[in-house]
Amino acid sequence: MKNILFLILMIVITGCSNNGVVVTFDDEKSNLIRAHYQNYLNNDIEGLKSLWSPDLKIYMNSVEAAGVEDIASLISAQHENFSDISMSFQDDEGGEDLGIWIQTITYPANNGYPVTTMTQSWFTWNATGNASGKSLQVPAHIGFQWADGKIVKEWHNFDPSEMMAELELASSESEE
Repeated sequence: MKNILFLILMIVITGCSNNGVVVTFDDEKSNLIRAHYQNYLNNDIEGLKSLWSPDLKIYMNSVEAAGVEDIASLISAQHENFSDISMSFQDDEGGEDLGIWIQTITYPANNGYPVTTMTQSWFTWNATGNASGKSLQVPAHIGFQWADGKIVKEWHNFDPSEMMAELELASSESEE
């Protein structure tokens, strides 16, 4: 009986131990991403570049990486072709806007991998297409990997079909 109690106690103790992963919501990196998104909303490309590593790799729904100039061009095109751009995160009932959900996770060194810090964000990208007048709501998740105080990698996950349709419509109208 003592062995069973000892085994149960050990399972509880090891099951509740800290594995070294730290999750925060109001830390320096989470707040830097909040400011980064404000720079995006203000179409402040230079402000955005201040947080990006010059060697930034961005994976936009793809395993092929884009760079700083690629994303800067896309952001400029978005601001030229959409108005009322905003980002929101609704509660489960779709009521209160909770802002953007942002969390930073620091993973300990493990199996030859160094300590890694990632900031994750979830939101709905909202805008009105200038060519169509259509309101768009695109759920998105963006993950940021940090090194030496800069963003070195980003993973963008969202369905770009409505956004691309609006950009194509705007392009066809400008050709006429």
